[in-house]
Amino acid sequence: MQRERLVPLDGSVNFRDLGGWRSGDGRRLRYGRLFRSDALHRLSGADLVRLRDELGVRTQIDLRASQEVESEGRGPLAGPPVAYHHLPFFDGVRSAGERPAGSLAELYFAMLRYARRPIASALETLAASDGACVFHCAAGKDRTGVLAAVVLGALGVADEDIVEDYAYTRRVLPRILERLRASESYQHVFTELPPDTLHAEPATMETLLGLARREWGSLREYALWAGASEAALAGLAARLYED
Repeated sequence: MQRERLVPLDGSVNFRDLGGWRSGDGRRLRYGRLFRSDALHRLSGADLVRLRDELGVRTQIDLRASQEVESEGRGPLAGPPVAYHHLPFFDGVRSAGERPAGSLAELYFAMLRYARRPIASALETLAASDGACVFHCAAGKDRTGVLAAVVLGALGVADEDIVEDYAYTRRVLPRILERLRASESYQHVFTELPPDTLHAEPATMETLLGLARREWGSLREYALWAGASEAALAGLAARLYED
């Protein structure tokens, strides 16, 4: 029986455990080792106790652009004993009215190509980290969802589980959108991005996995193409899989 994945916090609504998923050969990912989340800049004092002291988080990977970090802040988790790593997927200045072409799945596929270096760096960082790790963006859905898919896929987790992990965000999406609407930094999400950006449908991840497989053969092969080492992938598996 799987545990509840969502970790209730005051300042984050999509912080959840990536433990419990199984590989094709039956191995199970440990609970409490790797988490994915929405933005962490609003964490309360009680949240910090939960994450640092109870869950033992020691590595934070922030996938947001520098402009987002400057506007919203790193947040209180980003300090000793937690190592903060800023690995933005996109770090240019956004042009007003700029609207990506294509579907959300195609945007994710473009992320795999464009953000290959930060993705590889994230994999290397996760493999080398001590204690629990969390990676996040703003909503914990798009950039975070792509990295989660790569991590799980590189570890041999089944496609249907990767899809289920992605679609889990639908449970908290109304609260995520409420928070984004309240921030001037994210108004473009509602005016300039494809309409399906506001959703987390299983078909989106299914399409991405199909595109990735057609291009690279597997997400493990993608991770190696992106620049992650065999040693890092082996280390990640050793850290995350139960004995």
